Amino acid sequence: MLTSELIGRTRNHAAEAAGERTATPSEFALDMLEALSTRPRSISPKYFYDAEGSRLFDRICELPEYYPTRTELGILDRCAAEISELAGPRAEIVEFGAGSLRKVRLLLDALDRPARYCPIDISGEHLTSAAADLRGDYPGLVVQPIVADYTHHLGLPTRQRGAGKRLGFFPGSTLGNFTPPEALGFLRVAADALRGGALLLGADLVKDPAVLHAAYNDTQGVTAAFNLNLLARANRELGADFDLAQFAHYAFYQPVQQRIEMHLVSRRAQQVRVAGRSFDFAQGEALHTENSHKFTIEGLRALAAQAGFRAGPVWTDEEQLFSVHWLHAPD
Repeated sequence: MLTSELIGRTRNHAAEAAGERTATPSEFALDMLEALSTRPRSISPKYFYDAEGSRLFDRICELPEYYPTRTELGILDRCAAEISELAGPRAEIVEFGAGSLRKVRLLLDALDRPARYCPIDISGEHLTSAAADLRGDYPGLVVQPIVADYTHHLGLPTRQRGAGKRLGFFPGSTLGNFTPPEALGFLRVAADALRGGALLLGADLVKDPAVLHAAYNDTQGVTAAFNLNLLARANRELGADFDLAQFAHYAFYQPVQQRIEMHLVSRRAQQVRVAGRSFDFAQGEALHTENSHKFTIEGLRALAAQAGFRAGPVWTDEEQLFSVHWLHAPD
């Protein structure tokens, strides 16, 4: 998913930073109208992450079926000292798709006097709250949240005087929410923004499809609520009239493209209105809401090399469910 893990999910969030590009309601309207006007219908998973979507994703991360969060946290905890040595003193951390800021705390506790932390997310309300909590817990740390769509060119703040390396942090396998060309494009943006530093990247690995199916179809229905919240958000922000009871959450593993796909499937023939326009759904017709690509270690390192990164250490759990990569940015 997009986000916070957009965001794995994916998941993929505070005054707006000058020069940054945010996902405004008008952008959401334009993208939703375009999605409903084309076949097959598909929309970016970045729109999952309003305040309610971010809250639901935080619940997903605690579910017993959803292994990525706890597995990645275990890897980061186990390898924190080695990561700190690679980062060096006074590092500046830039987190793409910051979410709840839970994982970065492991880095902040391990790093040698980090100089600044810049979390970037599309959900400003959620990011503001999380950043305020972090300031309270790390009073000596400069916390500078940026509300932006991090998939575009970033005008990051000027490096602080006396700061060390700029370390990008992109956990949760959010990279998997992109198409392969989009993933390469993001990595190129990150390589340019992090010159002289590095990217610490979490990537979910190819595995037994049954494990993946359970992770995206939890028994409590939280992932279904997270998926359906996209339509609820359209109702709240765009004057839409989606009947959530008439759409079903559907997630499955596509082995040829090695990805989970999430869809919202119309339970019956129906008509919906969005931003003053009407759209027909046939029974069984779907709105494709997310892809979550899974990686091999070799494939991820090859993709990063295309973007200009040089592969460093890679850490995994004992079951080879998840991986964390240190990628050296260009000088």
